[in-house]
Amino acid sequence: MTSPVSLSPAQAAARLAEFTVIDVRAPGEYTSGHVPGALNIPLDRLSEAVPALKSAAARGSLLMVCASGVRSTRACDILAAADIEATTLSGGTSAWEGEGRDLDHPDGARTAWPMERQVRLAAGSLVVAGLLAGVRFPAARWISAGVGSGLVFSAVTNTCGMAAALARLPYNRAPHSATSLDATLQALQS
Repeated sequence: MTSPVSLSPAQAAARLAEFTVIDVRAPGEYTSGHVPGALNIPLDRLSEAVPALKSAAARGSLLMVCASGVRSTRACDILAAADIEATTLSGGTSAWEGEGRDLDHPDGARTAWPMERQVRLAAGSLVVAGLLAGVRFPAARWISAGVGSGLVFSAVTNTCGMAAALARLPYNRAPHSATSLDATLQALQS
């Protein structure tokens, strides 16, 4: 499989009106700031959105966005397997904002940490806890070994089970006032 087309923030900004922008981050991350006009379809729900995205792609280009470009590249790969062409934003919303471009912040939205930061905190905390508990209970060191193995697996497969689990926590969910996935899918098909 070939790599998806990637645009820099400057290239994407110059052509933003041409794209249907899809942000594949967790709803909590999305509401803490997203590329203007982006619709939220979390990566773990992308398969549900394939028919709607196919319909949207028939009318124009899709630009997939996440925090750093990793999840949006994965989204492009998933869509390519369904014969849907999509482009990814290189560096994600971090690069977009880093170049001084504005992000939309919904009224009343709380700010969630980026998923990569949440994973680093959770993994690091579990490793330290396993090592500290291992002083008294040697078998507890297996917690650290398990987390380390999971991180290696995550790097090799370019997936992250811990991120998928963290995305389900209450602070990573969309506020009640946010647009539902069903409403987003209906908007894509019309």
